[in-house]
Amino acid sequence: MAAVFATASQAKVWMPAIFESGMVLQRETSVKLWGTTDANKTVKVTTSWNEKTYLIKADRSGKWQIPVATPKAGGPYTVSVSDGEELVFENVLIGEVWLCAGQSNMEMPMKGFPSQPIDNGNMDVLHSSDPLLHLFTAKRTSRVEPIDTITGSWKEAMPESVREFSATAYYFGRELRRILNVPVGLIVTAWGGSSCEAWMDREHVKQFVTEKSPYQVPYTTSDIKSPNRQPTVLYNAMLHPIIGYGIRGAIWYQGEDNVPRYQDYAQQMNTMVTLWREQWGIGEFPFFYCQIAPYDYSLINWTINSALLREQQYFAEKEIPNTGMAVLMDAGIKLGIHPPQKNIAGERLALLALAKTYGIKGITCQSARYKSMTVENGAAILAFENDKMNLYGKNSSFTSKLFEIAGDDRVFYPAKVELHKRKFLKVSAPEVPNPVAVRYAFHDWADGDLYCDNLPLSSFRTDTWPVEERKAEKEKKEYDK
Repeated sequence: MAAVFATASQAKVWMPAIFESGMVLQRETSVKLWGTTDANKTVKVTTSWNEKTYLIKADRSGKWQIPVATPKAGGPYTVSVSDGEELVFENVLIGEVWLCAGQSNMEMPMKGFPSQPIDNGNMDVLHSSDPLLHLFTAKRTSRVEPIDTITGSWKEAMPESVREFSATAYYFGRELRRILNVPVGLIVTAWGGSSCEAWMDREHVKQFVTEKSPYQVPYTTSDIKSPNRQPTVLYNAMLHPIIGYGIRGAIWYQGEDNVPRYQDYAQQMNTMVTLWREQWGIGEFPFFYCQIAPYDYSLINWTINSALLREQQYFAEKEIPNTGMAVLMDAGIKLGIHPPQKNIAGERLALLALAKTYGIKGITCQSARYKSMTVENGAAILAFENDKMNLYGKNSSFTSKLFEIAGDDRVFYPAKVELHKRKFLKVSAPEVPNPVAVRYAFHDWADGDLYCDNLPLSSFRTDTWPVEERKAEKEKKEYDK
């Protein structure tokens, strides 16, 4: 293992970078602290919130780990760790800690990318100072084997630090701070263009890697050809070093890179989440994620309809326990893979956490979902679930231009849609007297126009027919470095 633990000859207690002054520890639980020192040496940990001292003896390799009980939310406190030479961590807060992972739409900072701004980002940065919101961003790192620390530091939320921090994560954390009124710590580990396969270990990812896969599991450093896309490399370098750090849950914004390999994405997500939960050892912690926003992938000469990947994410919400999907059908842009409305992404993730994890009553957190279809008098009648407030179109009217309908010939025509008996949708077209299938917004790009209780519906289809690929006009362009 290409470990970066301190060696015994250093004769000083050492801890990974995730442990430092300004860190936030998960409240009212038992959090793990760990590091290295000399072989068989005793390490003393003292926590100021209860003036309690813990003793742990390092093993023969110098490694040690100890659970520490945390109180109700509060701080600042200090934590001292000593093996004769003392480390003192100051301004330690006790509150809610969330892991924030994925690819570029999670990584995209509040300052935006060049020529790709965040809506209202500058003013939100201006008003971002909050001494009880602390931020940690892991530096991009890729490794063949697991390592034991990352590069990064805890920073208090203020314009200078928030400007460089993940916009999706910031808006998520800002809502938690507003509603829960406790300290919040956000740990961002994300790399633009990264694949889902990159965030799994070798044992779990091997079922998804075949000879035809564009990325293979690297076995030596020289094998890494795509440092953000190849299987295992980000799990090893950007997740493994923080596994075990006390968290409440995780948020995830990834999927664009997997569009060409959409077929098993729901299974990949399920496998990845199961792995992370097993590794953390704190049960089925909450896992909330963004469905990728609409974008015209023909602009980068991808031939697969990205609605198929969104469909896999739609399936995953049912398959993974203690999860929820933030639908972004109304928050994409046709000509850009990095939508500027990151406030929508972060706030919808926060709705999921606040309702499902923290038990806030009176809010809707999950979009209505297609349930079933029947045929009556030449029209398809669609039923939905999680639709207590009934469906509606934009501006509280009922119109939608995004429905298509087909018969046995599998030829889809634009469809008329009406609200039927207040709870159902009636979909029809004169060209289709005997409907068999209906699709809604089932294209790369669509500006979602169907809502329930202020949340948009995901694109969906009632059929399972093959979706024809586009023809690539030229070699695939790079889209997301």
